[in-house]
Amino acid sequence: MLRGRDRQRVAVDALLDRVRAGRGGVLVLRGEPGAGKSALLRAARAAAADFAADPRRVLLCVDDAHDLDLAWLLDALPDLADKPVAVLIATEGTTHGLPCVELDPLDQAASVLLLRDLLPGLPTGLAAEVARGAGGNPLALVEVARSLTSAQLGGAEPPPDVLPPHSSLRARLRDRFAALSRDARHALAMTLVDDEVDVDTLARTPGLDLAAVEEATALMYRAPLVRATLCAELPVTARYAAHATLAATLPDGPRRTWHEAAGLPGPRDAHADLLRAAAVDARCRGDFAAAARDHDRAATLTTAPDLRARHLVSAAADHWRHGLPHRARATLRAVLPLSAQPEVRALAELVAGGIEVGAGRPVVAARRLVRAAEQLLAGNRALAVTALGFAGEAAAVAGDHALHGEIAAIAARWRAPGEAPGQGLVLDHLIGTAASFAGRHEAALPALRSAVALAGGLPDATSAIWGGHAAFVLGDVVTALRLTERGVAAARETGLTTLVPWALTYRAMTALLADQHELARESAFEGAHAAIAAGQPNAMTDHLMFLALLAALLGDTDTALHRIGAVGAEVRDRGLGRSGTLGAWALTCVDLVRDRPADALGHLADGGTDRVHAGVRALAAPDIVEAAVRCGEPATAHSALRGYTRWVHSTGPSSRLAVSHRCQAMVSDGTDAEDHFTEAIRLHHISGTSMELAKTELFYATRLRRNRKPRQARELLYDSIDYFERHEADYWANRARAELHAVGEPPKGGRGTPALTPQQDKIARLVAEGATNREVAAQLFLSQRTVEHHLRNIFTRLGVRSRVELVRILE
Repeated sequence: MLRGRDRQRVAVDALLDRVRAGRGGVLVLRGEPGAGKSALLRAARAAAADFAADPRRVLLCVDDAHDLDLAWLLDALPDLADKPVAVLIATEGTTHGLPCVELDPLDQAASVLLLRDLLPGLPTGLAAEVARGAGGNPLALVEVARSLTSAQLGGAEPPPDVLPPHSSLRARLRDRFAALSRDARHALAMTLVDDEVDVDTLARTPGLDLAAVEEATALMYRAPLVRATLCAELPVTARYAAHATLAATLPDGPRRTWHEAAGLPGPRDAHADLLRAAAVDARCRGDFAAAARDHDRAATLTTAPDLRARHLVSAAADHWRHGLPHRARATLRAVLPLSAQPEVRALAELVAGGIEVGAGRPVVAARRLVRAAEQLLAGNRALAVTALGFAGEAAAVAGDHALHGEIAAIAARWRAPGEAPGQGLVLDHLIGTAASFAGRHEAALPALRSAVALAGGLPDATSAIWGGHAAFVLGDVVTALRLTERGVAAARETGLTTLVPWALTYRAMTALLADQHELARESAFEGAHAAIAAGQPNAMTDHLMFLALLAALLGDTDTALHRIGAVGAEVRDRGLGRSGTLGAWALTCVDLVRDRPADALGHLADGGTDRVHAGVRALAAPDIVEAAVRCGEPATAHSALRGYTRWVHSTGPSSRLAVSHRCQAMVSDGTDAEDHFTEAIRLHHISGTSMELAKTELFYATRLRRNRKPRQARELLYDSIDYFERHEADYWANRARAELHAVGEPPKGGRGTPALTPQQDKIARLVAEGATNREVAAQLFLSQRTVEHHLRNIFTRLGVRSRVELVRILE
């Protein structure tokens, strides 16, 4: 199977179909060495096996065309246009103006799938690290996978950072380098010793002509593994010459300092001190990429092992802040052999724990972070408190409330009068959320309110995120939205890429609480893609499970199940209790939609998941009540409702109070039920939660119909249909229409407008940009079948019959 080459296969298949129809054509397949051009040619030959039945049909494949003189073929092409002849040309060079498809690097997901095709059962972390190193080059992936040792497969050693010695791709790169002119080799060497050197820098370098620069560009690849391999192949003289040229031509600054030091004999600690100072300055500016670079280089030039270890920990922390956990991990591996100092090891443990929260097992991360916090407390209280705060977050991600409670108990012991605001916020957040998770809602209020108040006066992203979450638990939607939005903006503005997915998690959850489904969906989509970019699969899983929940709440069961299935293994493998509980809530909603209330009731029962996140389960209580009522288990309904009511009345937001009254109505009869429904509707109007209002109106109308009050039911149902349509909740709108039919009233026309829904608009625009259905599905975390369903509806709504017509309309 050719992973990640759907678009190219479509183009090749279209060419072969032309031949079957009696016409000819040509297609160029262009890509870097190892991009899979030869594999695509082999696949084309296999797809053209039926040509053997008709000797007039011909498939001509030309590989490595950049090494051939194609003048004869180019001259012959016009004569082949009306004959059933397909010409496929694979090249690394020019296309000669012919139709062409590029073999771009594979994305991370396709790279991991390719690795698992080669090595079934390959550990997730190792697969991700190898995929990133290969930069999407299929041949690099294949050759590294085949070279992995048992120690590397078992995690005792890191994966290789260069191609294997006997790699065919390495030999090809070596030959390509040797074939360059002397000046082109020098130009390429400059880019290899400094990855910030680009074509413009080379063009401005005295003594390098543009022809040499142009020649060198053919080997300027971005894949870390390929770059590192080329660098390893550089002769020593070429390396030092490149450093010398850059030291002479770059302006004053840390990059020039590094290249000057690279050419000096003996100790270079003075240069290391300059680079460390530059790294600290870059960190203060929020330029964590530059800070990591200069800390790394300072470590290389430092003589004393303990000081070198400190520089490496700083570099790892900056890589992590910048959203490169794999670089951070690789840097940390060099720390422990250098230093046995407790503080250095505690700092390394802090960074390793932070990485583990987003990309490992959060329970392990929590315990590492607690250890780091306790070791740092005497010498750096602020950093110790931060470590403890993230330990609590890790325990919450795991859904391990016992561990979270232990961490909160430490926070309570540490909390002191006159605490610095930032530290007080973190400790209060831990104390308040732990009490809330344990069901002690009244006891949680002082600490949570303190956290929110302190966050209002602090500008940093972390304070805004924790303060926003505290406001969320309190039910203060307005403050929670304001703080979480500020947290997202601050994380971006300060370069803290690693915090963006986390901030978006709480913004998405707050938007759902506010009944703003579109904002919740957009935040979760953005968060999922940000998490993928930042190398945080745990955060990506959180967002994808949340997207599954949003789909399930609207009645889109196929999409919900697809998203749950996509990350179910990650939840189990890493012990992601919060994600698992979001998925269980989504499955509860799916079974309610499919009229399986008994099944729905089992997903969130005690023991229904490995670790049930108490906060998520509390939010899901109304759906548990509905399931219990529908399958005749009043005791279960009352039990779920009691816990929900205690939580709601401790904080008192009208949105939650409204849902509480709806649930009370569902377990009541007669005038009591009607009073609760009426109060719920009043509170929904106050809070502006229109989707929940529509559900309440539907449930109330159903009760009124059964009580033979059709006129009142009709008024509520017309209102609810309007709200459901605004939220694109087709399942719920159809359910309300069925109720209307049951009371003897035909439903009025719906929106009656050809406008696309936001989901359909996204799909239409991706298709118009040339994406295949599979690519659209991957981008929007949908199944391919769902995309096809939406696309049919898009064509119908817009009155078009093809993708070509769709492009014209959208243009």
